[in-house]
Amino acid sequence: MPIAPPAAERVLLHHGRIMKVVTFLLLLPETLKKSRKAARRSVRLPVCFDIVTLSLKKKMAADLRPVREKPTVPKRDAATRTLSERENAPAARTPVAATGPTTETNNINNNNVDVPSWPTAHPTLRERNALMFNNEHMADVHFIVGPPGASEKVPAHKYVLAVGSSVFCAMFYGDLAEEGLEIHIPDVEPAAFLILLKYLYSDEIELEADTVLATLYAAKKYLVGSLARACVSFLETGLEARNACVLLWQSRLFEEPDLAERCWEVIDAQAELALLSEGFCAIDRATLESVLLRETLNAKEASVLRAALAWAEAECGRRGLSPSARNRRSALGAALHLLRLPALSLQEFADDAAQSGVLTLEETRDLFLWFTAADKPAPGFPVAPRAGLRPRRCRRFQSAARRGNQWRYRGRCDSIQFAADRRVFLAGLGLYGSSGGRAEYGVRIELKRQGQVLAQSRGSFVSDGSSATFPVWFEHPVQVEADAFYTASAVLEGGELSYFGQEGMTEVQCGKVTFQFQCSSDSTNGTGVQGGQIPELVFYA
Repeated sequence: MPIAPPAAERVLLHHGRIMKVVTFLLLLPETLKKSRKAARRSVRLPVCFDIVTLSLKKKMAADLRPVREKPTVPKRDAATRTLSERENAPAARTPVAATGPTTETNNINNNNVDVPSWPTAHPTLRERNALMFNNEHMADVHFIVGPPGASEKVPAHKYVLAVGSSVFCAMFYGDLAEEGLEIHIPDVEPAAFLILLKYLYSDEIELEADTVLATLYAAKKYLVGSLARACVSFLETGLEARNACVLLWQSRLFEEPDLAERCWEVIDAQAELALLSEGFCAIDRATLESVLLRETLNAKEASVLRAALAWAEAECGRRGLSPSARNRRSALGAALHLLRLPALSLQEFADDAAQSGVLTLEETRDLFLWFTAADKPAPGFPVAPRAGLRPRRCRRFQSAARRGNQWRYRGRCDSIQFAADRRVFLAGLGLYGSSGGRAEYGVRIELKRQGQVLAQSRGSFVSDGSSATFPVWFEHPVQVEADAFYTASAVLEGGELSYFGQEGMTEVQCGKVTFQFQCSSDSTNGTGVQGGQIPELVFYA
C-alpha cells in the first residue's frame, strides 16, 4: 500500500455573497493517517470547521496559505469534494507551527485569516474584530433594518452576534435557527441597530440624544443588558423638565423602574415646566392618567387643567379628528375625572374649565354650585387639592447675630458658592431681615454656574425685626446637578441694618443630601463661608 502524503488540507467555507477559502495543511503522523483514512474517505468537510483528534504524545504543525484572489471553484464543487480529494491537494508553501496546547479534541489555535495588514496595524483582537463591523468581508448574514421604504441593508457575522446576545445565538444556532441569508427587522431604526452592532463587535458605545430611545429598544429586544444600562444612564444624565414626561412614558414601556423614579423626581419638582413642555402632549393616555393621579405634583391645578386640554387636542390630531369639545372629551376619557376642578378658584374655573367645552352642562352647574352655594352638591371630581412637595432648607450658619452698625446692604451683592452630592432642585433662598424693627426689602436673587445665569427672580419680603429667615423664590425650581459648584447671589435694598450669620460650616448634611460651601468672588458685601447673608438654600429633593 502506498504511503499517504504527509499533509492534509482543511477548507473553511463561509456563507454569504463573498466566499473566501482559507487552506490549512495539517502535518499528521503517518500512523494516524492510515488508521483513519478509510473512515474519513466518505465524510464531507463541514462548512465551518473540522475537529481533529490529536494524540497527546504527538506534536502538530499547520501550514497557512493566504488566499489572494476570490476562488473560482463553484460552491457545489467546493462543498462536495471528498476528504480523499482534499488530501491530494497541493501543500501550502509556508509552514507555521501551532502555538496552543494540544488536547485529544482541540481545534487549531492559529486559525485566523492571514491578511498581511491586520496583525501589524491592529495588534489586538478587539481592534481586528472592530474592523469587521458593518463590513461585507466574510459576512454570512445580512439584516434588512427599518420599515419598508426606509430600510437599510447591514452585513454581519453570525458568530460575533451570537456570543454577544442570547437572542442572536438562538436565532442562528438554536433549534429553530434562521436559515435564510437575509433577516428583516422592520421595528428597529437602522441607526440604533448599527449602534447595537458596533457594541457587540467592539464594546464601544456611541449614544446620541436623537437615537438613544431607539437604541434602548434594540438593546432590550436582543437582551444586551450592558448596552441597555448605558442607555438608561445616558437618559438620566440628560433628564430635565422638557423631556421628563416622554422619558417617564418610555421607562414604563421598557420596564425601567429606576429611570421612572428619576423622571418622577423631576416632574414633581418642576411640574409647571414639565406640563407645559411639548413632550407632555406626546405621552400615551395611561401615562397621562398616572400624572393626573400624582399627589406630589408641585403645580397649580389650573396649570394641570391647561396641560390636560392641550394633550387632548394633540390626541385628536393623532386620531385624525378635529379638536372639537366633544372629541377632546372623548380623547381624555376617564382622565377627565382625575382633574381636581374643585381645587380651582372660582375665577380659574369660570375662565378655563367652564369655557373649555369638555364639561357637560350638568357638570358645569354642579361645580358652580360647589363654589358658591351653601348646600354643595357632589361635584363628581376629586375635591382635595394636591399636597405638592414640602420644601427643605439647608442652614449653613449655626447662629445669627446683630452688632453695632453691621450688616448693611446699599445695593451690594452677597454671594456664596455651593455644591450638592446628588441632584436637587433649588426653589429659592432664605435671607435675613432687619435687626432694627419691622422693615420691607426689595431683593433680586440669581443662580449661576460657570458664569452662566440659570435663573433670576425679583421679589420682596417684610421683616418683623426677628432673626428669622425669609424665603425668596425663583419662578420655577432650578435643577442642580450633583458634584458641580453653583453660585447663589442676592442683592437687597431696604433697611440699613440687618442680622447676619456666623459660625458658618463648609459642609452641611441635610437629609440624604450633603452640601459643600465655598467663598465666591462675586460677593462684594462681605458674605463668605464663615459669616454673612444667604443663610439658607430652599430646595426639593
